[in-house]
Amino acid sequence: MTAPSRLTPLEWASATLVVTIWGLNFVAVKTALATLPPFMLTTLRFACTACVLAPFFRPTRAQLPGIALLALLLGVGHFGLMFFGVAGMDAATAAIVIELSIPFSAILAWAFFGEVLGVWRSLGLMVSFAGVALLAGEPHLPRLTPFVAVVASGFAWALANVVIKRLGPVNPLALNGWMAMLAAPMLLGLSLATESGHAEALAATGLKGWAGVAYTIIGSTLIAYTLWYRLIARHPMNRVVPFTLLGPVVGLAGGVLLLGEPLTWHKLVGGALTVLGVAVVELLPGRAIHRPDEPEPGT
Repeated sequence: MTAPSRLTPLEWASATLVVTIWGLNFVAVKTALATLPPFMLTTLRFACTACVLAPFFRPTRAQLPGIALLALLLGVGHFGLMFFGVAGMDAATAAIVIELSIPFSAILAWAFFGEVLGVWRSLGLMVSFAGVALLAGEPHLPRLTPFVAVVASGFAWALANVVIKRLGPVNPLALNGWMAMLAAPMLLGLSLATESGHAEALAATGLKGWAGVAYTIIGSTLIAYTLWYRLIARHPMNRVVPFTLLGPVVGLAGGVLLLGEPLTWHKLVGGALTVLGVAVVELLPGRAIHRPDEPEPGT
């Protein structure tokens, strides 16, 4: 079937809604982290996702080892570290820093698959890293450990790109469901080993906190991904991917307006440089980097 020549108005609205949901996910996560430890929250996300998807969508037996590796890279490495980082820094800053996953993906695509970067994309990489370096000087960042954790989570997402590319065709809902099922026990073990007061945290989580948990599971995972998969099934990725550049803008606005986080020049200038560099890497003509069906890091 030939892909439509352009997005319909309804598809434009759908893509914008998806990216808005993902951008505000940082606000939801930050809200839930007010009482829930980060690895415990990540465990809840993946356990609930697995219950919804795993019984109905199944990968092949040969794909299970690769999905187990993805559970480690995406479940623990990406989401676990990202939630850990958001617990110790502004949601707005995290929403920008996580965009480094795109430059990391371009570098790994060049290293593993010989994909061409070119002069302009290389400059885009440098600009994006310069923007994130500026964010590291954010005066409201209490310590660098959460910041480094979010950067590392972006690199884990980029490594997962390599695994997904070598995994071959797989139903994205099966991939998400079974990856979640395998990641949940890993994250639970990590939570039990490094965090305490689980029962007290659950008891202390009120309506606002549980709304944040529900948002990241139902809104960010189930609703947004379902809409996204429909879009990428009908259109080339280079027609849909540019919408993801709105994610850090929504995350920044959400952190400032909804959480009362300070709007500093570090966030404005560093965020602008990061998004500009990522836009160059993603949108400039050339051999496109591989984008998995896990499309927007940190979501």
